Parts: sequence; structure tokens; C-alpha cells
Amino acid sequence: MPASPIRKLAPLADAAKQRGVHVYHLNIGQPDLPTPQAALDAIRTIDRSVLEYSPSQGYRSYREKLVGYYKKYDINLVADDIIITTGGSEAVLFAFLSCLNPGDEIIVPEPAYANYMAFCHFGGGGDPYGDDNDRRKVFPYPKWRNSRS
Repeated sequence: MPASPIRKLAPLADAAKQRGVHVYHLNIGQPDLPTPQAALDAIRTIDRSVLEYSPSQGYRSYREKLVGYYKKYDINLVADDIIITTGGSEAVLFAFLSCLNPGDEIIVPEPAYANYMAFCHFGGGGDPYGDDNDRRKVFPYPKWRNSRS
């Protein structure tokens, strides 16, 4: 599996921050928005001695609420059809593992989340950009990609 490009970018982002450049970390899913006060208050006042892991498939009560949500859009599911993940990366990896067969090809338009390529490899798929890693041969950059506004 290829190394994470995000880990290669992190030192560059840190260096830019040291130079006073404001860096938006769109690659790590770290929100730049304040945490809602109600959530902070709930954490401060929690009355528990152990914060255990949740069930690996997610709490059934939440999955059942999601069934109701999707039903409003004529998507018929049962709670056992739904897996709750700890983040988007885990969800994408699960999707790739459930759908890809060895040697399958996928097309990843750019800009894209950097770890899609590693997840594709892990799931048995080929390199989305071809063996020579020349991305422009498979999915040409849009004209706006190199323009600045």
C-alpha cells in the first residue's frame, strides 16, 4: 500500500504555519468551526467513570433512527444494513473493501482525498492513475485546476 500523501504534506503545512501562513487543513477532516456549547457542557458534566468503546457496528438506537431518516427519501433499510463508522476514511475503506475485486479499476477525479489511492490498493484495485502514475493520462486536469482567481 502506498504511503499516505497526507503524512508528506504535514511537515510542509507546519513549515508554512511557522512562516505565519494560515493553513486550512482540508485533508484531515479537522473542523475549523467552534464545537457547539451544548456538546462541551455535556462533556464537562458527564457522570460516568468509564467511557467505553461503542459497539463496532454503532448503537442500534442510532441505526434505527437512520432507518427512519432514509425512509423519508424512499430508501428502505433495516438497522442491520447500516454500519456506523468513526470517520469518513473508515467508511470509504469499508466501501472499497466491499465493492472492489482484485485488479478492478476505479477513476478518481481530482482534486480528491489523497488516501483514496491507498484504499483502492488495500481493497485489491489497481492504481487509479495507471502504473506510471501519470495522472493526466487517465483523468485530465480541468482547465480551472491551474488557474488562480
